[in-house]
Amino acid sequence: MRLLRGRAADYEQDYARTREMVARVAEDREPALRAWTPHRQVAFGRRDRRADDYDRACAIATDWGYAVLEREVGGRAVAYTGTTVAFALAEPTADGRGGIHTRYDQMTEAVQRALADVGVDAREGEPPDSFCPGTHSLQAEGKIVGLAQRVRESVALTAGIVVVSDHELFASVLDPIYEALGVPFDPNSVGSVGRAGGDDDPEAVCRALERALADGSDTRVERIRET
Repeated sequence: MRLLRGRAADYEQDYARTREMVARVAEDREPALRAWTPHRQVAFGRRDRRADDYDRACAIATDWGYAVLEREVGGRAVAYTGTTVAFALAEPTADGRGGIHTRYDQMTEAVQRALADVGVDAREGEPPDSFCPGTHSLQAEGKIVGLAQRVRESVALTAGIVVVSDHELFASVLDPIYEALGVPFDPNSVGSVGRAGGDDDPEAVCRALERALADGSDTRVERIRET
């Protein structure tokens, strides 16, 4: 398994590194994994882009000093504050969407193990009116993890975010954005690893995710250079 570490110089190049990772898995059939801290940005989903006031939501993100990213995987908007951790596991698949539920179950269990390693006992589910609402979430003193999956070109990409700290900032950024998008949102529903009493060092969370998601596989580290 390839293990990618680091990030590119800006958010657009960094997003491209994940797309390249997926394309490479499609070509050589070797799984690949990233767990990292993205640049400060708000990532909008496809449903957001259909909202009447999407342009206003983007302007709000920009006013807060966040870049705007339109992502392929996932639902509603999420914020990367500088301590938010992203993770992505790309695996070759021959069954397309046939294995989607199994992959979600495996990812959920692995992320729960990773959070336990940093001192958080997370359970499945989310509070009402959470960010990026969905059926594949983890909570502990609020929602701290959201998961998404996309199957494309015989590759399954299962990805997600962990709110490590800055849950109040995370909520403050998203509150007016969700209002513009017309999506119910309760700022108090946002949790974090730190809020739940865990280790709120993003690097510690990244390393715990790597261990759990690699699940004993031999890994080969490749460094993404920030140039």
